Amino acid sequence: MNALLILAIITVIIVLLFDYTNGFHDAANIVATVIASRAMTPAQAVIVVGFFEFLGPLLGGTAVANTIGSFIQLGDVPPLLSLSVILCGLIGAIVWNLVTWWKGIPSSSSHALVGGLAGAVVVSVGSEHVVWGFKELAEGHVTGVLKVLAALLLSPLAGFWAGYLIHRLMHALLRAARPAANSGLKLAQYATAAGLAFSHGANDAQKSMGILTLVLVLGGFIQEFVVPFWVMLACASAITLGILSGGWRIVRTLGFAIYRVRPMHALDSQLTSASVILAASLIGAPVSTTHVVATSIMGIGASERPRAVRWSKASDIVTTWIITIPGAACVAILAYALVNLFLKPAG
Repeated sequence: MNALLILAIITVIIVLLFDYTNGFHDAANIVATVIASRAMTPAQAVIVVGFFEFLGPLLGGTAVANTIGSFIQLGDVPPLLSLSVILCGLIGAIVWNLVTWWKGIPSSSSHALVGGLAGAVVVSVGSEHVVWGFKELAEGHVTGVLKVLAALLLSPLAGFWAGYLIHRLMHALLRAARPAANSGLKLAQYATAAGLAFSHGANDAQKSMGILTLVLVLGGFIQEFVVPFWVMLACASAITLGILSGGWRIVRTLGFAIYRVRPMHALDSQLTSASVILAASLIGAPVSTTHVVATSIMGIGASERPRAVRWSKASDIVTTWIITIPGAACVAILAYALVNLFLKPAG
């Protein structure tokens, strides 16, 4: 077995490991509000979410995968080096995911992936191998890193204002409702939680699908960037296993530390998040579920009782968002420095 094949196998495993940690890290984002509002027990939430999470990558198309698979260009780089670069980028993202999970901080797996890959590419083969997107923007096209960053920056704003408006509308519709209406709101969360899980799978698993397909192209195992079905199935399985494992440390932050979530708040947050993420998936925009869920809760709280929103916790989360890309990039650069020690003798 030659070195390229061995490295390709290792990289595929690491892609699936990243996919797993993505699900593990984001599990709390999906189930936090449904558990905090007592609409489901953790066991019920995991079953419902896990089933629809698995369907998302299989039925959600490949638009996001195409975006992620094209923001770095390594076609003119030797295969062994190109795969090692991707491997190091993934290591940066995985380490960052695990550290923020351990600290109970809802950071973005998407930011970590972009930061890790961009950092590894720049330090190894130069910034010209990253499609930054500024030149294309001047020609009227949004692509590359600029498209990824635009999606990651605009989606929290969409989550905040959509949550604000949806909660205002729901509050007006249920103004005269009796407390017994909470039972109906809890029941409705089975549908909205399922929708959020499906949209998360359709967006987040596609990021791993894009990287895995890129690995196959760069390794010469397939001729063009077309996501094979087995890649969809593998990524759907990995992210679902991560969801089922559950990163429950972040549930407390999203379900309790930002705003006190009741059944109507939970329903509105799930509806908001599912709509924003699914819309982004359809246009190929990779977004952060963490961002959208957290800001939807903030928007809902702001529409009801702004002073009750724990803005200090929101500020902590925003700070983490800002440092995630450079943090993951630094870890990826360190990983590349270590991997390069082994590759030099072979070169």
